[in-house]
Amino acid sequence: MRKRIILAALGSLVVAIAIVELSGSATVARALDYGHLNQIQRRILSGFAASELQGQRVPATARPAAGLLSPAPLLDNYFPLGTGECSQNLGLANVKVNQNCLNLTDSDLQGRGQAQNETSIAQDPSQPTHLVASYNDYRRGDGQCGASWSIDGGSHWNDTSVPMSFTRGTPTFGSDRQYWQAGGDTSVAWDTKGNAYLSCQVFNRGAPPTSSPDVSSAFYVFRSTQNHGASWNFPGRPVAESADNGLGAVKPFEDKQLIAVDNHKGSPFQDRIYVSWTEFAPDGSAYIWEAYSADYGEHFSPRHLVSTTSAALCPNIFGAGTPNGRCNENQFSQPFTGPDGALYIAYDNFNAQGTKPAGDGGGDVGGDAVVAGENRYQVLLAKSTNGGNSFGPPVKIANYYDLPDCATYQAGLDPGRSCVPEKGSTANSIFRATNYPVGAVNPSNPRQVAVTFGSYINAHSKESNGCKPAGFTTDTGIPLYQGVKTPGACNNDILISVSNDGGATFTGTTTDPRALTSVNQAPGQATSDQFFQWADFTRSGSLAVSYYDRQYGSDETTGSSDESISGSRDLVRFGTLRVTSSSMPPPTQFEGVFYGDYAGLSALDIAHPFWSDTRNPDLFLCPGTGTPTAAPAVCTGPARNAATANDQDAFTAITGVPIG
Repeated sequence: MRKRIILAALGSLVVAIAIVELSGSATVARALDYGHLNQIQRRILSGFAASELQGQRVPATARPAAGLLSPAPLLDNYFPLGTGECSQNLGLANVKVNQNCLNLTDSDLQGRGQAQNETSIAQDPSQPTHLVASYNDYRRGDGQCGASWSIDGGSHWNDTSVPMSFTRGTPTFGSDRQYWQAGGDTSVAWDTKGNAYLSCQVFNRGAPPTSSPDVSSAFYVFRSTQNHGASWNFPGRPVAESADNGLGAVKPFEDKQLIAVDNHKGSPFQDRIYVSWTEFAPDGSAYIWEAYSADYGEHFSPRHLVSTTSAALCPNIFGAGTPNGRCNENQFSQPFTGPDGALYIAYDNFNAQGTKPAGDGGGDVGGDAVVAGENRYQVLLAKSTNGGNSFGPPVKIANYYDLPDCATYQAGLDPGRSCVPEKGSTANSIFRATNYPVGAVNPSNPRQVAVTFGSYINAHSKESNGCKPAGFTTDTGIPLYQGVKTPGACNNDILISVSNDGGATFTGTTTDPRALTSVNQAPGQATSDQFFQWADFTRSGSLAVSYYDRQYGSDETTGSSDESISGSRDLVRFGTLRVTSSSMPPPTQFEGVFYGDYAGLSALDIAHPFWSDTRNPDLFLCPGTGTPTAAPAVCTGPARNAATANDQDAFTAITGVPIG
């Protein structure tokens, strides 16, 4: 099969994974760049890991001249309020969650020292007004796992520090301590005893980005013991660790972990903690794994294979390694549990890339035929009924179409990635993006499982609108389409596939994405884009889905975005509500190419969508200021696209769930 295959991700990386180069008897460590990963691994590595591992790419000589910057106005994200914090409410209960005041950075390090993105939020099931939230936090100048907490239903927030600087090193790392340079890809959850948990990915960059060749990676879980997320245990407890000192054979890279807790009272696995992730192995494979804790996060089990094999679902094999079966290229796993103790893990799989159901358009398993120009992938589900100790065979949730190649339609700043192009001639929206699954179980009906995911071909963007799959790029294997920049043609929809038999079959198993239900059914939706969704059932059994949305104002032509929430009782008819009080401009931090990989939601009763917001201006230290008689000045100025530079803050809202 063609090598270009695959898919979804957000990453173009320069991985600082070291290899050995022998010269005589000396061992020399050097960083292994993009060439270390195969094409599929490059495509599906998480955006956070790719962004962090490749470091800052803008040279100091690229700083804007002083004349391009202007003095900044008094901004409440820089100047503290009476509480001593830089809290903020932008109307419609759009509340800033991270309470830090904006750091002043040099203009060539925009985003470093400032941004918050990749948001996750959860409510205590015993006290829903107690919330904990997490995000990638750059205020220390590099990515770390950041957290905030609220005890009044999300009206007011406090920040907390996650003690992730070092972990125990023995025996895995052969030392008493293992220090970490970067962290992120966070997620949070609660148990039934009032304990909150935070999962954090950590890794080191290696040489030459740093002076140390260490390129180890790992996941740790931190617990907040009944103090609402205000503080966390130290050190974190290991879930998976890959020790790589950069001087020997290349070791796996552990990526994109998410956490879930079975917080259903009466479940046979009540309070069990699950973490699932992707392991990028040197043999070219990317399998999904899971581990659990049955003692409140103190210890985790050995890992268990989630992405088990299937000849029918995984006809194509990519990369050199298949040690755990044919389904060897996967990413974006998300664990979730049901009240009966079942553990489900949904994930993207790319081993059936490029196939289209034969005949009448139904997607019967094993009956797909390769069709020229097709570029679809599939969402699969694994289920465990024994507390995460083993998983059944994969089940197809649905096919989907990933977002288009960014370099072809927008700009080449981050080649090898998909993005969400705006319509028209501009190229403002260049941040990496992909379509991933999010699942939930109806608490009032354990047999009903709903999974949401994005698809660039759907009921609103089918071929009759001028949007047609057009194969892949020849060099990076990313999807191409006709009609990407044409108003009224292509768009990305959030679709839903439903199982009413405990995950054995789904509505999307045999239904083309063009015929699946979209969660955005607003009359003005037309062919606008929706992306970065999350889903959660309320206690009463209604499904809430939040997402970034371009159906408002000029979002679809300027690349700006809003946040919306949709809701349904029957999972067929959805109502939609605009959450943001005004549109958010395209991100400009990190050269505009990184907005995070996902955005969170919790909706036990009141809904709390949680997103990365770009409405606050970014601030810089004015170049050339600071003299013996005058202090340095604070400036704001243009970003890559000549618009005013903007910050990324974590925002949430307090809203009801609209019902269709």
